[in-house]
Amino acid sequence: MRAVLQRASRASVTVEGEVTAAFDRQGIVALVGATHDDGPEQVATIARKIAELRILDDERSASDVDAPIIVVSQFTLYADVRKGRRPSWNGAAPGPVAEPLVDAVVEALRERGLTVGTGVFGAMMDVELVNDGPITIILEA
Repeated sequence: MRAVLQRASRASVTVEGEVTAAFDRQGIVALVGATHDDGPEQVATIARKIAELRILDDERSASDVDAPIIVVSQFTLYADVRKGRRPSWNGAAPGPVAEPLVDAVVEALRERGLTVGTGVFGAMMDVELVNDGPITIILEA
């Protein structure tokens, strides 16, 4: 699994004109992608890192301050652009594999007591955020 975390002072996800998730205080937007051989171990690692990385004010984590988190599925994190100008998506897990893995990350975060919003898997989404810092972290499990 891969994730790109961005610390944000506010963020929202809109699908077909409807806001599916939003926050207006410091939190984390996590773009999460899965590859073919990901499983429970990778889910646990990514969820733990999202919850525990000390990237919020005063070196605190989302778990420390109950910061809101928005998780957005992002198959494009597995784009291969080494050849030519057209990305290959072969590294990304297909929807029936990836969706339960991304859902499992969300569930693992919620089991930690965190407030987690989401986009809609496979939908065209408008993701808006104000990157606070800016802080952007790339995770790989």
